[in-house]
Amino acid sequence: MPIYDFQCNECGHRADVLRKISDASITTCPVCKKESFAKQVSAVGFQLKGSGWYATDFKGGASSTAASGTPAAEPAAAPACGSGNCGHSH
Repeated sequence: MPIYDFQCNECGHRADVLRKISDASITTCPVCKKESFAKQVSAVGFQLKGSGWYATDFKGGASSTAASGTPAAEPAAAPACGSGNCGHSH
């Protein structure tokens, strides 16, 4: 089941709500009881798995090259903001 972000347009209350896709939308704010609780647009959380992705390619950093005496390679570029790892709240 997906988690949806909701915010009240009247009092500003925010909540993350676990809902089935088939459930009716929530419109009543649980705090102020007004009909102004709306679903927010937010980034989707997902994981990429499999060989050849970040966990296997870049996770260790310079740990193996430091022992061999060769200089460590430059660190990989920071992930794109859409990955959720950029420090911004989504």
